[in-house]
Amino acid sequence: MEKPCSLLVHFDKGSAAMANEIKADLEGSDGPAKADAMRRAISLLLNGETLPQLFITIVRYVLPSEDHTVQKLLLLYLEIIDRRDPAGRALPEMILICQNLRNNLQSPNEYIRGVTLRFLCRLSEPEVLEPLVPSVLTNLEHRHQFIRRHAVSAVSAIYRLPHGDQLIPDAPELVERMLASEQDASARRNAFLMLCACAQERAVSYLLSNADRVAEWPDLLQMAVLDLIRKVCRSQNRANKGRYITIITSLLSATSTAVVYECAGALVSLSSAPTAVRAAANTYCQLLSSQSDNNVKLILLDRLNELRTSHRDVMVGVVMDVLRALASPNLDVKRKVLDLVLDLLTPRNVEEVVLYLKKEVVKTQAGDLEKGGEYRQMLVQTIHACAVEYPEVAGSVVHLLMDFLGDTNVAAAVDVVLFVREIIETNPKLRVSMIQRLIDTFYQIRASRVCSTALWILGEYSLSLSEVESAIATIKQCLGDLPFYTVSDEGETTDSAKPVQPVVNSVTVSSRRPVVLADGTYATQSAATEIISTPSVAPGSLASTLNLRSLILSGDFNLSAVVACTLTKLVLRLEEVQPSKVESNKACTEALLIMASILQLGQSSYLPHPIDNDSYDRIVLCLRLLCNPGDDVRNIWLHSCRQSFAKMLAEKQFRETEEVKAKAQISHAQPDDLIDFYHLKSRKGMSQLELEDEVHDDLKAATGGFTKDADDANKLNRILQLTGFSDPVYAEAFVTVHHYDIVLDVTVINRTKETLQNLCLELATMGDLKLVDRPQNYTLAPESSKQIRANIKVSSTETGVIFGNIVYETSNVMERSVVVLNDIHIDIMDYISPATCADVTFRNMWAEFEWENKVAVNTVIQDEKEFLNHIIKSTNMKCLTPPSALDGECGFLAANLYAKSVFGEDALVNISIEKQLDGKLSGYIRIRSKTQGIALSLGDKITLKQKGGS
Repeated sequence: MEKPCSLLVHFDKGSAAMANEIKADLEGSDGPAKADAMRRAISLLLNGETLPQLFITIVRYVLPSEDHTVQKLLLLYLEIIDRRDPAGRALPEMILICQNLRNNLQSPNEYIRGVTLRFLCRLSEPEVLEPLVPSVLTNLEHRHQFIRRHAVSAVSAIYRLPHGDQLIPDAPELVERMLASEQDASARRNAFLMLCACAQERAVSYLLSNADRVAEWPDLLQMAVLDLIRKVCRSQNRANKGRYITIITSLLSATSTAVVYECAGALVSLSSAPTAVRAAANTYCQLLSSQSDNNVKLILLDRLNELRTSHRDVMVGVVMDVLRALASPNLDVKRKVLDLVLDLLTPRNVEEVVLYLKKEVVKTQAGDLEKGGEYRQMLVQTIHACAVEYPEVAGSVVHLLMDFLGDTNVAAAVDVVLFVREIIETNPKLRVSMIQRLIDTFYQIRASRVCSTALWILGEYSLSLSEVESAIATIKQCLGDLPFYTVSDEGETTDSAKPVQPVVNSVTVSSRRPVVLADGTYATQSAATEIISTPSVAPGSLASTLNLRSLILSGDFNLSAVVACTLTKLVLRLEEVQPSKVESNKACTEALLIMASILQLGQSSYLPHPIDNDSYDRIVLCLRLLCNPGDDVRNIWLHSCRQSFAKMLAEKQFRETEEVKAKAQISHAQPDDLIDFYHLKSRKGMSQLELEDEVHDDLKAATGGFTKDADDANKLNRILQLTGFSDPVYAEAFVTVHHYDIVLDVTVINRTKETLQNLCLELATMGDLKLVDRPQNYTLAPESSKQIRANIKVSSTETGVIFGNIVYETSNVMERSVVVLNDIHIDIMDYISPATCADVTFRNMWAEFEWENKVAVNTVIQDEKEFLNHIIKSTNMKCLTPPSALDGECGFLAANLYAKSVFGEDALVNISIEKQLDGKLSGYIRIRSKTQGIALSLGDKITLKQKGGS
């Protein structure tokens, strides 16, 4: 049972016995019992019971009651009962309560008057309201503000009824007169809102006549003023826009933060003048530093980001104010701040920004910050981006960041080493100092991936004799003594670095950290030495200087292959820079011994898993190369690798530049558009801000800034036919998807020669869609049309379906007729948009997300790249794999795609396809996401589109 409802109370459904008990209590004289009976009656009515026999009882026994609680409950009862008959006319019984309502409106008790006036706001029956109008108007001048504020609301509600202007024809005039003398904030706000809704010209006149005093008004009224200004300036009439901007500017210094926030938003929507935008940006920054709520900070950062997209030049000036928000402990706030700052970098402010970020990095070393490792990783990524865009600042930060190569947060350490790798290539002046720093800090590195990248850097960029010799010595020191294991007389294998016998060198370090003894107590080792154990004793533990040895003994043979390649490069370069043949031969021999020891370890039973074939082949290749080097091979190992890396960086920079160009929006104006020349205007009485605003309006008009980018052809594609041409009622819908809302504009046409009565568009949804509005009944004349709007809320990225029918009645047919509508499928493409993320982030999300949808490739397309482009176009995603990685014809293709939904969800797609001998493509498309809906919906979309159809 669906009816309009203004209040809802849960109550278990009663029985006839309960209804009789209520009736008996209402007829009694006990006030509390009568109030309790009224509560039970209201609860039953709200849960669908009718209780028709109670109305007369209430009229006889409850209306005369003088108990305030009972009178309040009586008004709630009258609010929820059916006050109309099936024909839509007011019930005759409602006349019985008119006298009681009139008495309440003249009651000496202010509370009774106030709640009765509030009740009248919810009445829509003119027959009941008409005799009460004089009493309502009398209350506009009552001495108590509680009554006056509800009297204004009642007048406003009555006047806005379909024929309300006939009940109170002079309502706007009365309210305006009251507003001029009113002192209560709520009453003034209600009166002003009434004028805004019913007599906008009077509201505007009142505002402009009191423009100098708006800053002194209460915050409730100031918020109403801002709503009025937005509404007026949205219309075509922009005559007084300059005065409105002056009013808003005066409100920027208001005491209420809500008013200040709304002022900033209104100012930006009204004017694009730099002074106005700067004032709004400064306001947002002040709120950002003064508000402690993280949600408020995130909203303010979103507003600042919107300003950046359209007014970047102005926003550059507040970048340091934005950076102060990094003091917030919330990581989401920090991430938004850093993303925003990156987009506001210029050659003038980059040094100041990087200096501030360096201080933040130093703060993370203290260990007091919660999630300090993650925050440090974010800072490293931001500094990396700054240094790539402005290489001149790299020298001031790179040495500080290299201290974090041994960070316990592996992700942060990886970001640091990738930063070092890129800077050492793009900044040749820093190469010598960075190589020396890397050699000094190499022993601190604890992560295998960081070690691999650091070794590659040493192998590629150690050019001088001293650098090459230091790099080889460092690698040898971190590998420790050879061999990696020994076989004892008893046949047991042990790590050769362990102090099994006195003759074997042991590595010891002093430790001051507390240790837990066997009985559970703590002890501190200060004088004693702590023997460093290897994974053979405690798997995963790391020595202080034998980091490479510990990682290799834990079974990381990929790292051992990188060690072999690095030693090969260093020995080949040593042969070029070392004049002494003896020294170079000695280094080559030691490198060969290390590689042979690694192969021996990999093929032994000392480790649970043997060496993999790929690592084995790479190490053997290095052995053969050192035994028989040639000029061509030497050139490949010493020069080609670095050239490929430089080419990769250049391509990355080119792609980013192209993306920036693609995002640049260019407005075009028609050649016959009118231009209003600023210099020919009268400047009399205009402030500097008004002048600036006029200039920018003229510039926008001249450059097409006011033209809408809506494409009519695109609109036509969104019109869906809901019924057939031969149906008595034709319907079609225009679907508009805007983030969390779907708006259906349904056009209904009566194709018959008869009047259709009680025509109703009934809709239902499947999926995470929810109807907002309750369907209404309409009367449709012969061959006439009606526009019906339906609002639907969306709660997740999932393909939803809207279905329903049109129900109507005709005069000669008693039964209702039904026309079933075609289903409307809400496309997931309306919710997702292409986005970019780093490879590391993509891999982390791929490992973390639990929902996967695996779609087998089934297509008539026979070219791998054509199929990839078809999938990208069909899914509205961005390919993260660079074009250079997709070049060539090898019969195989693998690519990663990424997109984000409007709800902040991430969609990851991996395409892996191979061309068969018969020319057909085979493989799989894997979709991963955090939620089930987007993975399934995207999979369905790909399955539908992958064959190569439309």
